[in-house]
Parts: sequence; C-alpha cells; structure tokens
Amino acid sequence: MTCFRRSLLTGALAASAALATALMAGPSFAQGAYPNKPVTLIVPAAAGGPTDTVARLIAESMTKTFGQTVVVENVGGAGGTIGMAKVARAAPDGYTIAVWHIAQSTAPALYDGLKYDVVGDFDHLGRITDVPMTLVSKAGLPPKDIAEIVAWMKANQGKATYGHAGIGSASHLCMLILMKELGIKMEGVGYRGTGPAMNDLISGTFDVMCDQTTNTTGHIKDGRIKGYAVTTKSKVSSLPDLPTLDGGTLPGFEVSAWHALWAPKGLPKDVTDKLVAALKVALKDPKVKERFASLGTEPVAETQVSPEALKTYLESEVKRWDAVIKAAGVKASN
Repeated sequence: MTCFRRSLLTGALAASAALATALMAGPSFAQGAYPNKPVTLIVPAAAGGPTDTVARLIAESMTKTFGQTVVVENVGGAGGTIGMAKVARAAPDGYTIAVWHIAQSTAPALYDGLKYDVVGDFDHLGRITDVPMTLVSKAGLPPKDIAEIVAWMKANQGKATYGHAGIGSASHLCMLILMKELGIKMEGVGYRGTGPAMNDLISGTFDVMCDQTTNTTGHIKDGRIKGYAVTTKSKVSSLPDLPTLDGGTLPGFEVSAWHALWAPKGLPKDVTDKLVAALKVALKDPKVKERFASLGTEPVAETQVSPEALKTYLESEVKRWDAVIKAAGVKASN
C-alpha cells in the first residue's frame, strides 16, 4: 500500500511539473507573458485621418490576437514629430508602439534639431501598406476633370489654396512635387492631420488637396469632394474612373504614402517576435484586407513585414526625400 501511495504521489508531482512547464511555454496571454496589460498604439496625427484608419484596423486585429486591448492614442502636431518623440522616449517593453508613415523618412531633412534619430531610436517592426494618393478638390470647384483642374490651378496660382496635414506630411509632399512639376505656386493651409483638413475641404475652406485614398475614397463616392486623378502609375480599383497623373498629364509622376509599425529602441526579442507575428496576422485578416481594398490599398508582401526589411526601406526613403526636400527649400519647426 505504501508503495502504491508513493507511486500516486510521484505521478501527481510529475503531472504538476509538466503543467508548470506547459504554462511557461504557453501562448502570449499566459499569466506573466507579454502582453499582460493593454498596449498603447500611438498615431502621430489627429483622429479621423488615413493613418488613424490604418492604425485602428491593425489595433482591432492585434486585440484579438493578444487577448489584450490595443488602445489607439492620437498625438498630432508638428508633422508627427511630437508623437514619434513620445514613442522614442517610452520604455522599450512593447506596451507603447506606433503606426506612422512616410513622414518618418522626411523628418530629418525638414526639422533642424530633431529630438530623435528616425533610424537609431526605434525598433522597426514591419511595413503595413503602400497607399496611393489622390488629387481632390472641394465639391463646388468648377473643374470637372484632370485637364481642367490643372488649367484652373495654373490660372489661379497665387489665389488658389491647398490643405495639408502639416509640413512634411504625405499630403504636403505630394502637393510640393505637383506644384514643382506644374511650375506653379499656391498658398498652403496646414492642419494637425488630414482628418481635420478633410473636414475643412468638405466645408469649402480651401480649394484642393493631395491625400491618401484611405481618406478620400468614401468622400469622392459620396460627392462631398471631387476626385481628379491618382498618383500611382496604375489605376486604383476603388476609384476606377480616376486616371493616373502619370498617364499623360504628368508623365513619371508617382507618390504613395507607406505605413509601418515602430516601437522604442531596445525591445526584448520575444516581444519583437510577438509584435511582428501579430502584425502578420493582422495583414492576413479578411476584415483588414477587405477594408484596405475598399480604400484603394492592400497589405504589403509578407517579406516586407520584418524589422530588417523596414529598416532597409526607411534608410532608402530618408535618402530619397532628403534630395527632394532640399531641392524644394522647405523647412519646418517642431
């Protein structure tokens, strides 16, 4: 009997040890594993804009993956540098991450005394999507097509106004390049994001804007604004009636606003791995893919969803935009 009891006790202890081992190696939501509390996802722009739309789709999917809420926090202003500075200063524990876009690559050329290194002060987790831009106007503007809006801008330069989401934002850079190619000048009206800029375009406060399809598609379809052309070399499926600027009006014209996921420099490897894995899950999520498609974009190839790929891409984009911004003679204050 004593041997039988000893055998039972030994078996129970072995089972307990096996259970403990399984829990330690278990899924991310096991007690004590990352994440075991809500994650803050910073968007360095106002709510309602295109980056906010992308970020909230990613946050919703990550919430399901992690079993913890991923809360979007909008920190707009100064072309996104306020929000990204906050991310750079945050603890590298995975509980502060950011979705931002092309402006991460333009900041070094635009801002003297930038308070962070866009490459060295962040962990680069992966790209999300490349979003086409659209040339749009307030609904009451007379031009009906791309030829007419170009003629109108040329005839009204000095009086015509354009809106943008801050110096160095994708909407600002697109208009800079467009004006350079057309040989015209217009007065810019800056906002803390394209969400509030779009509201003012709809109300007729300014004339034209170059903005991402994620922010313009629905408004074009509803007739609240006019759409004239897309800035990619291929037409956009969600806006099939819009021609490309490259297709005759401005041969060679191409601008898109890419988005990516970042965190403060120094994440533990296991946390990095979980964030990258969750991002890959999000980009395969049917709801995310369907919503992206309705907005004229799609997830990047999975090969681009990695720290190494994003870092390499960012470095190349910094070089590209440094030349463009210096040639335009543009500077911003933060």
